[in-house]
Amino acid sequence: MCGILAVLGVADVSHAKRARIVELSRRLRHRGPDWSGIHCHQDCYLAHQRLAIIDPASGDQPLYNEDKTVVVTVNGEIYNHEELKAKLTSHQFQTGSDCEVIAHLYEEYGEEFVDMLDGMFSFVLLDTRDKSFIAARDAIGICPLYMGWGLDGSVWFSSEMKALSDDCERFISFPPGHLYSSKTGGLRRWYNPPWFSEIVPSTPYDPLAVIKRLMTDVPFGVLLSGGLDSSLVAAVASRHLKETKAARQWGNKLHTFCIGLKGSPDLKAAREVADYLGTLHHEFHFTVQEGIDALEEVIYHVETYDVTTIRASTPMFLMSRKIKSLGVKMVISGEGSDEIFGGYLYFHKAPNKKEFHEETCRKIKALHLYDCLRANKSTSAWGVEARVPFLDKSFINVAMDIDPEWKMIRRDLGRIEKWVLRNAFDDEERPYLPKHILYRQKEQFSDGVGYSWIDGLKDHASEHVSDSMMMNASFVYPENTPTTKEGYYYRMIFEKFFPKPAARSTVPGGPTVACSTAKAVEWDAAWSKNLDPSGRAALGVHDAAYDEPEKAHASSDPVPDSSLSPAIGESLVASVTAV
Repeated sequence: MCGILAVLGVADVSHAKRARIVELSRRLRHRGPDWSGIHCHQDCYLAHQRLAIIDPASGDQPLYNEDKTVVVTVNGEIYNHEELKAKLTSHQFQTGSDCEVIAHLYEEYGEEFVDMLDGMFSFVLLDTRDKSFIAARDAIGICPLYMGWGLDGSVWFSSEMKALSDDCERFISFPPGHLYSSKTGGLRRWYNPPWFSEIVPSTPYDPLAVIKRLMTDVPFGVLLSGGLDSSLVAAVASRHLKETKAARQWGNKLHTFCIGLKGSPDLKAAREVADYLGTLHHEFHFTVQEGIDALEEVIYHVETYDVTTIRASTPMFLMSRKIKSLGVKMVISGEGSDEIFGGYLYFHKAPNKKEFHEETCRKIKALHLYDCLRANKSTSAWGVEARVPFLDKSFINVAMDIDPEWKMIRRDLGRIEKWVLRNAFDDEERPYLPKHILYRQKEQFSDGVGYSWIDGLKDHASEHVSDSMMMNASFVYPENTPTTKEGYYYRMIFEKFFPKPAARSTVPGGPTVACSTAKAVEWDAAWSKNLDPSGRAALGVHDAAYDEPEKAHASSDPVPDSSLSPAIGESLVASVTAV
């Protein structure tokens, strides 16, 4: 991931103002430690901090069209850039960067080209001929982007809040799938898939395919927790690695990475998967105290006070530092699968397929505020890029077009959470994974790194937040009032770094249990009494649920429905190998 900062229409065009923008851009250098660039045109500034993934030798930004009248600063990867270049036969490209195609597409198609891009991105483009500009963010919000307004009438865009929060009177999280045009002065949605309306689809289940995301010119690896999603991504990447350009450059052995407290569920499962796949596996350990010591840095980088996000971001932040020390710049991760397929344990309580589908739609729409934010910023803090094949536009469209009846959890039919995905890769002749891993119960990352991690965080927060502080929480924090001492503690740290009201408004709120939304808490009255985002709050479902006298243990190897042939795998395989 790179870091971008654009400031357009400033009143002050002095050398001091340019120096200030350079200074603010440096706040994003962790995202792009390889090179810095800035383009100034009258009262407009486009700055860039580069993490070189594609064409490291050139491709420094900002990027231009042939006569440099169009300038663009981009954070992200455009996976179909070769295909798009083939359509732009009258254009001359100056670099091998996948992002340069954006400037030429704008010349050719105007502002309506964004939907042609297949990838993860946020960018700002300036047309110096009339000083108009556009900004856009990818469909799901994998790449972060913030938009702000200065008192002098300037408009600001930044990859992270920290580069504009001091100088903007108001700022927001730029909505995913949207484009801002200075010509119209407003935001409009460019991404309008059928599932966005939340109308229940009726397409029969046909085990699809998941292969598209191995586009890289630098060493890479897979984040392997040992859960279903990361294990499938690792299995697909490992199986198809030899066919890629990356294998020719860096060898046929896939590197996998896992972190956890010693003896944690994820470490054990990840090691087994790595041994099965024959990867070069890197296992990292951390202690509860090391995680607690990193909390302030984590909150500064991920820019949230959401409890679930911070719990999971901390081990990912620590792991990313270790990964970067090994010389790795890009990793593939399994984010998004739980939202698309209803994989969280609370989906066991979905009353019908309509509510099940509507909840998956709500979860996908909010990904940019939770898992995408965590995966991007936790890794970018150390100059590592995370790619997420499950969030490929085409894959989401296919998966969300399936009749949700097939996604419903039906224990009587041997269908646990994410059964359609598990079934697609349940290949008896050439197994992708051991059966018990393929059907391992969902474990949230913040739980899987070791159950004592969350317990340690709660104990630490209790030492710093008193009962009287909680009693007055609604007066101190009237917006998104913390309901636990842990939440209060994170909020104190967040507001130390980001004190403006606009900053706290970028973080969502509302009751949640086991990573549910406020709406889904209604599905089980008993769960509403234990509003904790941990998967262990899923009483009666999670094998290690909190304070549950009688645990309802799920079968570790449910019998799949053999009436359906495996086929969903090809779409994932396409998504993984295109990374």
